[in-house]
Amino acid sequence: MRPLRALFAAFGLMTAPLPLAAQQSATLIADQVQVAPGEVLIASGHVEMLHDGIRVKATSVRYDGQTGDLQIIGPLTIVSEDGTILTAQAADLSSDFKNGVLRSARLVLDERLQMAAAEIHRVDGRYTQLYKTVASTCEVCASNPVPLWRIRATRIIHDEEERQLYFENARFELGGVPIIWLPRLRLPDPTLERAAGFLSPEIRSTDALGFGIKLPYFIPIGDHKDLTLTPYVSTDNSRTLEARYRQAFASGDIEINAAASSDDIRPGDLRTYLFAEGYFNIQRDYTLTFDIETVSDTGYLLDYDYSDKDRLDSEIAITRTKRDEHAYAGVVAYRSLRSSESNETAPTVVADLVWDKRFRPRLLGGNGGIRLAAHSHYRRSNFAYDGTDDDSIVDGRDITRYEAQAFWRRDWIMAGGLVLDLEGRIDLDYSRIDQDADYDTPVSRATPQAAVTLSYPLSKTTRRANHVITPIAQLVWAEDTGTDLPNDESTLIELDEGNLFSFSRYASNDQIERGLRANLGVQWTRFGNDGSETGLTLGRIIRSEDLGQFAGYPGLEGESSDWLAALRYEAPGNFSLINRALFDDSFELSMNELRLDWEAERLDIGASYIWMEASPLENLDTDVSELTLDSAWQFKDNWTASLDMRYDFVADRAASAELGLAYANECIEIDVSVSRRFTSSTSVEPTTDFGLSVSLVGFGGGADGNSRKRSHCAQAGG
Repeated sequence: MRPLRALFAAFGLMTAPLPLAAQQSATLIADQVQVAPGEVLIASGHVEMLHDGIRVKATSVRYDGQTGDLQIIGPLTIVSEDGTILTAQAADLSSDFKNGVLRSARLVLDERLQMAAAEIHRVDGRYTQLYKTVASTCEVCASNPVPLWRIRATRIIHDEEERQLYFENARFELGGVPIIWLPRLRLPDPTLERAAGFLSPEIRSTDALGFGIKLPYFIPIGDHKDLTLTPYVSTDNSRTLEARYRQAFASGDIEINAAASSDDIRPGDLRTYLFAEGYFNIQRDYTLTFDIETVSDTGYLLDYDYSDKDRLDSEIAITRTKRDEHAYAGVVAYRSLRSSESNETAPTVVADLVWDKRFRPRLLGGNGGIRLAAHSHYRRSNFAYDGTDDDSIVDGRDITRYEAQAFWRRDWIMAGGLVLDLEGRIDLDYSRIDQDADYDTPVSRATPQAAVTLSYPLSKTTRRANHVITPIAQLVWAEDTGTDLPNDESTLIELDEGNLFSFSRYASNDQIERGLRANLGVQWTRFGNDGSETGLTLGRIIRSEDLGQFAGYPGLEGESSDWLAALRYEAPGNFSLINRALFDDSFELSMNELRLDWEAERLDIGASYIWMEASPLENLDTDVSELTLDSAWQFKDNWTASLDMRYDFVADRAASAELGLAYANECIEIDVSVSRRFTSSTSVEPTTDFGLSVSLVGFGGGADGNSRKRSHCAQAGG
């Protein structure tokens, strides 16, 4: 073998027709090199050439020094810097490879899209013209000679600069059967991620809208923003235009999704929705976020499957979080889509201002902190409660509250490993309540609170695991003579392992858990040598007297709360279980919730079950007993089935169910889904939806296509 490190090395005198840069960047390796009369160089036997980033492998090469032409005998392979692969039986090319003809050739782009042609022409180093050609991203082998889909065309032009493919007299075939003929067709090549054009269509059929089709059109607007318009037409006189706008900035980004529809569900009305969100980094480590959600009517989102939200929240907020400081200022506007709720009497605008600061007191040691906050919420209704009835819900009540809080905490490790923890805090607040005759003057409160906690961690190591068991006793006191505020913010109260040992079970500071009480419990954790982990918490709350603060809340009312039992188990790699239950001394449950997750190589299953006792204060007029299931099963290499459902045991029927089937390989993705919503209200009816989407992988960049690089089993040839 004779390596040559200049352009063809041995023919240094014959390089006059080539530019100097080309002479300096060319390499030839071959078994044998001959110089023939007439400035002709012939290389044969395992020939390999490298020129300006282009690598050529062939059986023999003939170079004419007078014309600068190359005659290459194959099988030959040409690989460019961007990964484009050309294979052929023979080629006549210029010395810079920018012009020429390849016969019985194949072009492969980005290891995905391959195009076989009787003849390929290279023009000016930019265009590749393929004649009598077939294109597909499906793998073609001797055992699979007919791809799942292919496009036959008289000619295909690949514009390397614009990264576009132009088809002439194109015929789309599925499994070898012609489906559609198009005289002209333009598609992006696999390396182009942003190109104007149609995206994969989606077919959708519902009971309410009938059979319809969506045809998205993508419009890039510069390098940092784009717009996607999606007309949606269905048989039941429904006309819809969907839009998505995205823009990236140096300091953040925004995304807007919207739609407008005219249909027979609400004849004569223009039905619309708009969801917008954005995130921006601003000066001094602050971030600005916004989230806008609005809809023309309560049933539109469900009718068109845009969202299953039944409460909309639009927020604008500024936040900053540091190691020892947190600041938040935000306004949220709520709108309920539930038929059982009124936007006139529920708080619809909520504003909060919060500043938290943590520090280490030098004299006391431990950790201290200060919290300053302001809160306000507003109802649209102007109805003022006059005190003449027993209704605890005041239609027009508005509240503004200012808060200040200081706290301190320190712990000591005593003899024998006993841990002593002391906490103290004082809450100051001033509230103004409007449109409620029970509070005709502002309310000021100063509430001192204190807690002492004793815990005794015990550890034992066995041959299979390490065990840690910790009995905990916490005594908490809060002054119980202050004025109670109306409960507008802490209407949902829970007892769980996260708040068992805390000052309060309330979600907000508008309510204060008062009196003297003991939070008692034990925690056990097992760390298995096999990587498993098990945790168990058991405890309850005992009060010196029942102040009636939790009357009507199952599990918390009375002098003693129900027992809390929380179990957590994680197996190494693929299984987890979480169960939380509340039960009384007779082991009668007031709440139980269970979550199971199992991940195997081809099967993922998640299941949740919840049972809750009726609680009118929490808008639960009947017991809740529901099972939810979400699962995916890859039963074959390219096939995945999914099942999501929610079953209501109290109503003895499914609330919703969805079955999906997906097929994906290196060249096509197909998703089929059938879903049924069984519940109904004044704004929505039970409905069945059918969806179908088909995507041809390999045209235009994308994560799905890039994740399925092909293996080239097809041989060069026409």
